[in-house]
Parts: sequence; C-alpha cells; structure tokens
Amino acid sequence: MSLEEFWFVLIGVLWSGYFVLEGFDFGVGMLLPFLPRDERERGLMFQSIGPVWDGNEVWLVVAAGATFAAFPAWYATLFSGFYVALLAILVLLIVRVVSFDWRERHDGERWRVTWLCANSIGSFGASFLWALTLANLVQGVPLDSSHVFTGGIVDLFSPYTVFMGVAVVALFALHGATYLTLRTSGALRRRAAATARRLAPLAAVLAAGGVAWTVVVAHQNNQRAALPVAIPAVITGVLVIAAAVLTARGRPAWAFASTALAAIGVVATIFTGLYPRVLVSDPSFGNSLTISNAASGHYALEVITVVAVIFTPVILLYQGWTYHVLRARLGGGAGPAPAERPGEPQAG
Repeated sequence: MSLEEFWFVLIGVLWSGYFVLEGFDFGVGMLLPFLPRDERERGLMFQSIGPVWDGNEVWLVVAAGATFAAFPAWYATLFSGFYVALLAILVLLIVRVVSFDWRERHDGERWRVTWLCANSIGSFGASFLWALTLANLVQGVPLDSSHVFTGGIVDLFSPYTVFMGVAVVALFALHGATYLTLRTSGALRRRAAATARRLAPLAAVLAAGGVAWTVVVAHQNNQRAALPVAIPAVITGVLVIAAAVLTARGRPAWAFASTALAAIGVVATIFTGLYPRVLVSDPSFGNSLTISNAASGHYALEVITVVAVIFTPVILLYQGWTYHVLRARLGGGAGPAPAERPGEPQAG
C-alpha cells in the first residue's frame, strides 16, 4: 500500500469515527422536540450527550486536517467549491454548540424551548449536509482542467445526493434512539425504545437504498467495477436490517452496535466507490482529482504518517476512557426500567 492509499484509507476511517460518534449525538438532538415529556427529561437528553459531543467533533477536525496535510489539492477544491454548503454546516454546528450553554442561562420556558429547537435544527441540518457533501464526491461535480469547481450550489443537489442526505438523517435518528435506550432509564428509556422500533423499518429501507444507489453511481460516474463497492453496500444493508430486527426484539445494545457499524458501512461504501479518485469530475471525467494528483509530496506524507501513528492511539485511548467514565445510566422518571434479556451487554 502506498502512502497516498494509506492516507485515503485513514481519512475514510476518520469519517467513519465521526459518523459513529457524532451520529448518535446528532440523533439525540433530532429527537429533542419529540421524545421528552417535561423539562426534566429534556435536561436528561442534553446530559446524555453534553459531556461527549465536543470530543466527538475531534474526528471531524482531524479528518479535515488530514485532508489538508495529505491531499492539499482535494482540500482546496472541496473547501472552495463546496463553500456555501460547508459554511451552512459551520453555522449549524455553531448554533448547536451554543445551545448547550445558552439554554442554561435563563429559566424561561420560551428561552429553553428556543435553544432546544436550535440544537435539533443544527442536528438535522448538519447530518443532511454532511451526507450530501460526501455523496457529491462520488457522484461528481463540474471541474475544469485545473481541478477548480465551476458549478454552483444547485449542482450539489440531485435525486441521489438528497436521498443520501435523508437516508443518513434517518440512520442517525435511529442511532440516537438506540443510544438513549442505553444511557437512560425509566419512562424516558421506554419511550426511546418505542421510538427506535418505529424508526427502524424506515431507516433500514432508506440506508439500504442509499448504499445500493451508491454502487450504481460509482459504476456509472467513476467507472468502478460493481463488485468491490457492492461488498460494503451489502454488509451495510444487512446491518441496518439486523438493527431493525434487534430493536424489535428489545436488544438495544446489539441494535446500537449494528447502527454504529452501519454508519461505518455508509462511509466505507462511498470511499470504496470513490477510489482511486478523491473527487470525481462530471461531465469532464478526465479532470477528476485522484489520490496521485491531489497528494502532497512523499516527504510530507512520511512526516505526517509518523505523527498519525503516534497520536491516533492517544485519541482512541482518551475517548474510550471518557465513555467508560460516563457509562452509567441517567434517571428517566418514575417507573421501573424494562427487564434486561440474558446475555445483553449492559450500560453502567
């Protein structure tokens, strides 16, 4: 494996980590206006993600930094051509971040509801736009011979990219609901479990349809053979169906593991469909950015590889420790929690 291929895979891994961790984080935010019945339950939902959301975003920062260091041409084209979409994501993330703190600055009901809705809008919008952005990498955008984006914001929206956005929103909502069944107890937990059961069939259909569509797009727009892309797509389809079945059978821990792996599967399908290009040009396919013509020099890749080998385990260790410390359930109101099934991994 060349250093260019190593960094392409590593960036895919970083996006996978972001989709798994920020995915349930966004999912909880999407459910904020619908799941809690009172201020106490709304506070519990905020508490379930409050200590970890900023740590989850480390994966996004590292993914963007790795793209800049390893593939500067890809970074330049992506961040200039997708400027409006990425600026919108930044605004949505800022609004969402502010909501965690500002919601606590005043006891008025209208004030708290406003910031709750801000968090939810940020979660919906950022999830949709991130999926739309990644889908555009494999679908292709107009690039000139200097790899400069020549289109507009409208070019980013197509039936495929919008469908992928909706599919990822549904998958993240299910991911968040299964997460809440592990982090809460009592009435809130039962309501989260019921919500997960209702979301699961829709999320399974949309996510499986999205990765299947990615196989077709990668074959048509990126000249990829269907089989290599179909393998992660089929695995992803099986995982989302398994998540629906496990949710219906009351196995939240295994259902959460399935939705987490399905989130990885979505990224893996897109990156497998993308290789060996990093940004497909459509309709001028010859202007596409590849892992060769977008990469940094060999010496720069060697240096950042040493840095990645040292610090990636550090990130994994401190995030694992954080989730271990915060593994206890949060109280969810009156009433006993449903009995756990034998063999089900427990939180707390």
